[in-house]
Amino acid sequence: MTILASYASDPAQSRGRLHDEKRDVTRGPRDDFQRDRDRIIHSISFRRLRHKTQVFVAPDGDHYRVRLTHSLEVAQIGRTIARALGLNEDLTEALCLAHDIGHPPFGHAGEDALQDALGEFGGFDHNAQTIRTLNKLEMPYPRWAGLNLTWEMLEGLAKHNGPVTRPTWALAEANAAMDLDLGTWPSLEAQVAAIADDIAYDNHDIDDGMRAGLLTLDQLLELPFIAERWHVICDRFSDVPKVRLLPELIRDQIGLMVNDVLETTRARLDRLDVQSPDDVRQAGQMIGGFSEDMAEKERKLKGFMYENLYHHPKQMAAAEEGKMMVASLVNAYREQPQLMPESWSAALPEGEPDRIRHIADFLAGMTDRYARNRYREIYGETHGK
Repeated sequence: MTILASYASDPAQSRGRLHDEKRDVTRGPRDDFQRDRDRIIHSISFRRLRHKTQVFVAPDGDHYRVRLTHSLEVAQIGRTIARALGLNEDLTEALCLAHDIGHPPFGHAGEDALQDALGEFGGFDHNAQTIRTLNKLEMPYPRWAGLNLTWEMLEGLAKHNGPVTRPTWALAEANAAMDLDLGTWPSLEAQVAAIADDIAYDNHDIDDGMRAGLLTLDQLLELPFIAERWHVICDRFSDVPKVRLLPELIRDQIGLMVNDVLETTRARLDRLDVQSPDDVRQAGQMIGGFSEDMAEKERKLKGFMYENLYHHPKQMAAAEEGKMMVASLVNAYREQPQLMPESWSAALPEGEPDRIRHIADFLAGMTDRYARNRYREIYGETHGK
């Protein structure tokens, strides 16, 4: 049996769910956070992540990451950190697995298109859309909408990046249904899930970028802290061809970041005398995260990735095409709602803002390939070219 630290989230002390559930012993001995994790894994929206953009739009290659594989890698890193800190691994894993569910097709390009479409109606935010999807759009239960997740799960998703002072309409809607205490820091499990996300995509996007030929090792070695680690690895494996050493570099970088998080987090826990989950929420600062030195290195790495990969001309062209397709689908469904599946068109509200938000819900749930196919059905191959 795992012994939790005093500051860990305890499922036995959960603040509960929006809808009261009578426990059915035929469904096994799982605690509340294990049930949350399993509800995410079995959800339709989680399965759709296998065909949603991570870095490359609708990648042709089988070796590139998608939102699903990224989420699994985040969960692996998150569990490692949680276990070392004595946190609740199940809650951490559930938050890691769920964190990208609200992303529309074509990554941030699709999000930009939906933000434009909903601009006068409160906008679109993928983080809030995650909660909206899990609270309202998933329909596996007979008596209510949503997955009926615990307060701790929803709180962690809502405060993914810390306290929220100006919630979007979708987050305000979720908060009105179940007060998520938006002004405080989230649980340490949620903070670990957030930093695990950074560690995963910082390093795995390098791998994908080099595999695609959009990044080169020479470019990467312009970063002094990467070059330093590369020389250590080359010395360690002096008899191995350098082309074989990139995965070792990625592993070393992840290990360095994880160890930094553990050392920094433990020091902050001691300095702030954190003894309980409430102490974490009232600490007035992030506890789980990088040291100042590692945070600065990570910022430089992100800047490098934006300049050389995310804003690469090939990537920008693909993103622009994805944004155009989502924007065109928004226009098509607003003008001809019957183009949506009957289950969606029949439920379309009459007035705004509910009408456009309903259309955005449909679009946000699409995979890259589904959105591309719907676009081709409506507009053909040459529209927007």
